[in-house]
Amino acid sequence: MKKITIIIIVLFAFIGQAQNKKWTLKECVQYALENNISVKQSELDIKLAEVEKLTAKGNFLPSLNAGSGISENTGLSFNPVTNNAQTTTFLSASGNINVGYTLFDGLRNFRQLQRADMSKLSSQYRLDKMKDDISLNVANGYLTVLLNKANLEVLKSQNMVTKEQIVRTQELVDAGSLPRGDLLEIRATDASEQQQIINAENNVRISLISLAQLLLIKDYENFDIEDEGYNIVDDGVSNRAVSEIIASAKENRSEIKIAEKNVELAQMDLKIARGANLPTLTAFFGYNTRYADTPSFTQQVDPNNPTITQQIGTVQGTGEVVVGTFPNTFPVEVAADPFIDQLYQNDGIGYGFNLNIPIFNGFSTKGNVQRNKVSLERAKFQLEQAELDLESTVYQAYVDAKGALKSYEAAQVALESQELAYDYAKERYDVGLTNAFDFSQSKLRFDNAKIELNRSKYDYIFKLKVLELFFGIPATELKF
Repeated sequence: MKKITIIIIVLFAFIGQAQNKKWTLKECVQYALENNISVKQSELDIKLAEVEKLTAKGNFLPSLNAGSGISENTGLSFNPVTNNAQTTTFLSASGNINVGYTLFDGLRNFRQLQRADMSKLSSQYRLDKMKDDISLNVANGYLTVLLNKANLEVLKSQNMVTKEQIVRTQELVDAGSLPRGDLLEIRATDASEQQQIINAENNVRISLISLAQLLLIKDYENFDIEDEGYNIVDDGVSNRAVSEIIASAKENRSEIKIAEKNVELAQMDLKIARGANLPTLTAFFGYNTRYADTPSFTQQVDPNNPTITQQIGTVQGTGEVVVGTFPNTFPVEVAADPFIDQLYQNDGIGYGFNLNIPIFNGFSTKGNVQRNKVSLERAKFQLEQAELDLESTVYQAYVDAKGALKSYEAAQVALESQELAYDYAKERYDVGLTNAFDFSQSKLRFDNAKIELNRSKYDYIFKLKVLELFFGIPATELKF
């Protein structure tokens, strides 16, 4: 009984621990990369690229095909063995093996293999880009939760101060040091803060649900994140020149690599299309055999009268008869040879070369070449546009990060000033030198300064990480 009790306690403790699990940012990113549907679809694209490569390799191998057939014929039919027409019922069978090999096809097989390698690499770049985008989305959602939680803590902390002020104001009102209106003003402030706390709690819950949905986690009620240990970690990227960050982005970002691979794929497609203008040389080898169960006839010498004499002609001029002696035979039906024997007796082979020289095909090949030329030019324009877009995006991210840092530093200064002003107002209010309205306004400005500091902090963290990502730091290696 004790063992059962211990097992139940341990089980409930494990369940409670699982329900109270708090996800770190790294765990969220890793979970999203492993379970996101778009990532899984991109991984399937890589598998398809591997299949394309396997097919391209197979084009270098000879083709091998085997065939067989069996039939029963009744009535007048051609015997497949003797090729004679006969009226009977017989069973026939045939088999063949054919081997073909492409010796030259305008280098299209070789270029198809090269294209398959490029296509696989392009699919990998698209997967990397998708993982970077998902990682940033998860980080943004995670930081939003942290921001909402930090704001909630600010409101709760300041509301505790408000409640203490209610008690203190009640004492001053009872002592006649402050008018009753100040007490009502403080209580109104408390009610307003309670409403703000409820709204902040809702914001936390909504942001947690949004993050859980992004991670494809359905247990919204028990989902929570680790809200400690996340500060501004700058590895020095923000101090680099914007030109250096742009150069690194062009070298490392998947957007450029994808566009570059698209140009290479278009160039290879053009070469493949031009290869159709060249002759194609193939070699072939074939083996075939046949069987039929129809009986045949042979001539047998009569043992009782082995020869016969017959006239074979006359001598011209004299009219003398010319005779000859011949075997005296009669037809005898012979059963069909055994199946294995017929396979050897009736087999045959064929081999040779085929040369196909394209002369005119209704401008099909020419049109295909022209289409691939247009696709190549479009891919080059897309590469140029991708470089321009990336340069603009990186420059905007650089400006945003610098602006976010200045906003954060300004928020720190503002908070220090508002804290001094709040402390001064509190001291004056405690001794009755200021009214409740002025004190509540000072407290409100102090609360807003804390909330603004939280907002600017997490905004700067996110924009700094975006800049680091453009610089070439992998999403899974970003530090918070």
